[in-house]
Amino acid sequence: MRDLPGRLLRLLSLLQSRREWSGRELADRLGVTERTVRRDVERLRALDYPVAGTTGTAGGYRLGSGTHLPPLQLDDDEAIAVAVSLVGAAGGGVSGMADSSMSALAKLEQVLPARLRPQLAAVGSAAEAIPRPGLPQVDPGVLAVLARCCRNHEIVAFDYAGRSREPTRRRVEPHQLLTLAWRWYLLAFDPDRDDWRTFRVDRISSAASVLHRFTPRVVDGPTYLVESLMSAQYQYSVEVTVEAAAAEVTSTFEGVVRGIVTPVGDSSCKVRFSADTPGMLLTQVAALAALGPLTVDHATPETAALISGVGERLARAFALGNDQADSEGDDTERE
Repeated sequence: MRDLPGRLLRLLSLLQSRREWSGRELADRLGVTERTVRRDVERLRALDYPVAGTTGTAGGYRLGSGTHLPPLQLDDDEAIAVAVSLVGAAGGGVSGMADSSMSALAKLEQVLPARLRPQLAAVGSAAEAIPRPGLPQVDPGVLAVLARCCRNHEIVAFDYAGRSREPTRRRVEPHQLLTLAWRWYLLAFDPDRDDWRTFRVDRISSAASVLHRFTPRVVDGPTYLVESLMSAQYQYSVEVTVEAAAAEVTSTFEGVVRGIVTPVGDSSCKVRFSADTPGMLLTQVAALAALGPLTVDHATPETAALISGVGERLARAFALGNDQADSEGDDTERE
């Protein structure tokens, strides 16, 4: 009985970490018998924590919603990870998170053990996330619904506004929430299209669980997201040949606008970019030009005009700068 309070707290921590546990899993984690787990569950219920249980071979336990907020158990590394995440959330793409994140960070500091407070204070004072101007904001309520449906393997329905279409109602099996270059994405399987899809979370509204469970499918979420962004067809595109090795070109681009790189030889390759604006493509072409000589094989008219115009202006600017430098040099010699 001496370890009972600590064991109950560990049991609460386990029940918080995922939707459902079997009695055997909890017993193994706590180092006790399944009979002891059943008794500890009854003790939690007596304290008004709503632990639901089912019987049979597929039976288990899960923590429901109730009138009490269960104590949150964090080890040292988890506490610091939460602090770093709160700082990052203040500058992320979730609407209204700046003040809430800093308030949560202050509360976390108050309840941490004394040995961790200096580390947390260092994170809070030395780290600051700067919001990216113009970044689309994600509704935190939508994000919470999607996260819960991903965790619980529940089908979710929502309105989705694509790049050029009116919002449509979608009904999908949510797999994972992913972030890339300050944007949030939902990776989900769409039964209507019998295929995987990625959705920008800032374009999702009116999200709700339909309270129907599904069997999760297997997919490498991060790899799928990156590959889908690389192969996506947007309004503007450009294809170039650059005198640089494919491996060097591939390692250069880590942003949202990624290139499809096709090796031509050991020291040259073709690269295709596609994006929502010509300006986004210009930065990619400029980065390629820094790697080696290039030829523009194809570009949408707006993209070609922008690249050509910027190139001419840069050439004139450098020519003018060189003429001024030569003139100043001549004056110095005459003196």
